[in-house]
Amino acid sequence: MNADCDFSPMKLAIKEDISRVITELQNNLAAMDDQNNCLLGNFEKIKDHFTRIQMAAANFYLNCYLSPFTDKYPEISICVQNMSHRRHGGLIVIQREDSLDTLIHPGILLRAELTHSLLESIFFPGNPLHDGAVMVYRDQIVSAANILPLSAQDTGDQKMGTRHRSALGLTERSDALVLVVSEETGRVSFAFNGHLYPINTLG
Repeated sequence: MNADCDFSPMKLAIKEDISRVITELQNNLAAMDDQNNCLLGNFEKIKDHFTRIQMAAANFYLNCYLSPFTDKYPEISICVQNMSHRRHGGLIVIQREDSLDTLIHPGILLRAELTHSLLESIFFPGNPLHDGAVMVYRDQIVSAANILPLSAQDTGDQKMGTRHRSALGLTERSDALVLVVSEETGRVSFAFNGHLYPINTLG
């Protein structure tokens, strides 16, 4: 497995984006002395820049967290992008070092090579296996329709669905990483160490 977590071009692009935002903030700080200059529009642009940086950083760290444990990251990435665009909900667990045997209610054993087309077909609406989570270990889809423990934490988000609460619940109890695709919005997040992070699935 590839244990390299440098991905220099991706890291360099994020650092350049952060530097640009710092420069913009410094320019706005200097412009505050001009009472005729309303900066509210500038702040909105900076907020948008922060959002893009957050999503780019999430992609970077997602790659870092997965690359030592599966060589199939490109297949997983294609899968969640396609599911996002079609608004097909999904829950994908990538087992890392911790055993998950005592944490999940096992579903249907598959033991199939991981491909984006197989993952997408599992989560296609109406497929008997589309409810529950797919379990991935190394380069294999181990099982589908697994039931994960729900998080008990109060995130303050009343709209958080079962998939997101399941992703948080498992990652609160293990070092697993869980990808979530919302069928309501098409947005993709990953859960790690009991936290949810949005990721960018464009292009």
